[in-house]
Amino acid sequence: MKNLSLIIFILALFPGCQPDYTPKPRGYFRIDVPRHAYRAFDSAYPYAFEYPVYATLSPDTSGLAEPWWINVVFPEFRAQVHLSYKLISHNLSTYLEDSRTLVNKHIPKATAITQREFLNCGDRVFGLTFAIRGTEAASPYQFYVTDSVSRFVRGALYFYVPPNNDSLAPVIDFLKEDIDHMISTFRWKK
Repeated sequence: MKNLSLIIFILALFPGCQPDYTPKPRGYFRIDVPRHAYRAFDSAYPYAFEYPVYATLSPDTSGLAEPWWINVVFPEFRAQVHLSYKLISHNLSTYLEDSRTLVNKHIPKATAITQREFLNCGDRVFGLTFAIRGTEAASPYQFYVTDSVSRFVRGALYFYVPPNNDSLAPVIDFLKEDIDHMISTFRWKK
């Protein structure tokens, strides 16, 4: 009887000795970013700027593309900045409103949208940047630049991965610096 009681007692302890299984949260790979370095984009296009050496440029070949549209592709980060160029013909307000509408489409997924003004009076480059915060915002950084008379360029950062901007935050912040550099070196050509 004592042996049977001892065996039952020991068997009752076994489930209590098992460690509790706690699933580990999903982890993400460490993202190493290169040092910022730039080269000039100065070709037959009606605009010029400096872009990162770890990026490539390609003309936009989508069905909706217009002349002078270009993509700045970041293959290492599976991202691109899409640039669209428009000539202004008494329709600057339409392009400005379209840019604002495209930013505002992110409101359901955004936790904040911060805009910052850019002015380069010497080269007649004026614009706004829009930092869109939120875990599922499809385009976390957008901007436009214009000479306010005849030319307008809109840019948007996109990733080729499902939007999870919490895990992409280091890359987004890194690419924001590159985009800001592109804007600060942007100039119109005659």
